[in-house]
Order: sequence, then structure tokens, then C-alpha cells
Amino acid sequence: MTGGASRTDRARRVAYPLLVAAAFLGAWQGLVTSLELPPYLVPSPLLMLRTLATEWPALGTSLLVTVRITLLAFMAATITGVLISFLFVQSRLIETAFFPFAVLLQVTPIVAVAPLVIIWVKDPSAAMIICAALVALFPVISNTTLGLRSVDPDLLSYFRLQHATRTQILLRLRIPSALPYFFGGLRISSGLALIGAVVAEFVAGTGGAGAGLAYQIMQSGFQLNIPRMFAALLLISLTGMALFAVMSWLSRAALGSWHASEIAHDG
Repeated sequence: MTGGASRTDRARRVAYPLLVAAAFLGAWQGLVTSLELPPYLVPSPLLMLRTLATEWPALGTSLLVTVRITLLAFMAATITGVLISFLFVQSRLIETAFFPFAVLLQVTPIVAVAPLVIIWVKDPSAAMIICAALVALFPVISNTTLGLRSVDPDLLSYFRLQHATRTQILLRLRIPSALPYFFGGLRISSGLALIGAVVAEFVAGTGGAGAGLAYQIMQSGFQLNIPRMFAALLLISLTGMALFAVMSWLSRAALGSWHASEIAHDG
């Protein structure tokens, strides 16, 4: 595909979702206006945006708190998940013994674990980071372990024939082969870190200067300030989309020049 055609394809990938979003918002605005729905029931998109602008000092500060917790939890989950995957790939016995406990983290509802973590960890911010990291951990472990295992058997035999050490096999064969799986896990984990951060904020119920968007949602619900609630939900959604976009960009930057998935995507 030529450069011009590639740019056209990228423009379509941006334009088509924007057109769908514009149509959805237009239909939403039209229904609210025509049915004369009260703001405390369903606010219109225009009212939601006006509320976002007028309430930005409080909502913007809460957004920074939620983003900080999300990013710290995401980094902790990524580092921990990669190290665990490196350990798993060194021995099938270790993976067989401990992988079910990684699955246990995934299937255990965070709302059941978060109160205990908040009790055990005295610092509310640290407790919320731990809760969000637990939610985001499993995709990194699962995808990275799968990638480290999914090496070409012929290449693995060649490395062993050349008497390569475990470290050499890991650095020169397994890690390059695992990168597509790893970045796929990051795209999932980044969104889960945000979900975990919001859920942890709900459970912690912290207010004041350290309040995140979840507190703004709860406070808006208590006050029946539904436009403000929708504005906070919009910020959470936009944050999740931004995280996914950044992870996709990192994947293209790392794999675009050599891996088939990104070459086919661009071509």
C-alpha cells in the first residue's frame, strides 16, 4: 500500500468512529429535547458539556487523582506480571504450581478484596494502587507467558544446538517472540487498571483534596446532580480511550517495522 493510501486508511479509522459518535450524540440530544426529559433523569449532551466546563476545577483535580492511581497501578502490574512470566517460563513445574493462583486473582471480585486491602494498608492511596494493580495483573501474566512459550520450535532447537544458555534464549528468542502478546496484554491491562482504580475509590470513599472521579460520581448521585455525574463518567471513558490509544501507539512503534501483525495493519 502506498503512503497516500495508508494515510487515507488511517484517516478513515479516525473519521468513521467520530461520525458514529456524532450521530449518537445528535440522536441523544434530539430525544432529550423532543421528549422534554428532565436533567435529573437524563441530561442532554450539551448540558453535560456545559457542566464539565463549569465544574472543571473540581472534576479536573479528581481526574488527575484517578489518572495517577491508574498509571501507578498499571506500572506495578506490568513490572510484576513480566517478572512472574519470566519465572513461569523457566520451569513448567513452577507455572503449573502457581498459575492457578494468578487465575484466582482474575476471578475474585475486587469489591470483595478491596475492603481488606484498605484495612491492611493504612495509606488510602497505596491501598487503591494495590487494588487496581491486582485487577490489571492477570492479562500481563497470561499474555506474556503465552508469548514467551510461543516460540518457533525449530528456532528453539537451533538455539539449544548452539548451546545457548537460558538467559540467551530468553533475551534473544523468547522476548522478541512475546512482544506482540505482551502489548496485547498491555492494551487490556491499561483499561482494567482504570476500572480497578475507580472501584477502589468507590470502596475507599476518600474525599477532599485526594478525591478521585468515583467520589465525584457518588457525591453527584447523593445530590441528584446527574449532569455532573455524566460529566465525570465522560472523563473516565475518555481516559480509558486515551490509555488504549497510547498502548496501541506503543505497539505500532515497537512492532511496526518487523512484525507481521503491524505490517499487515499498516499495509
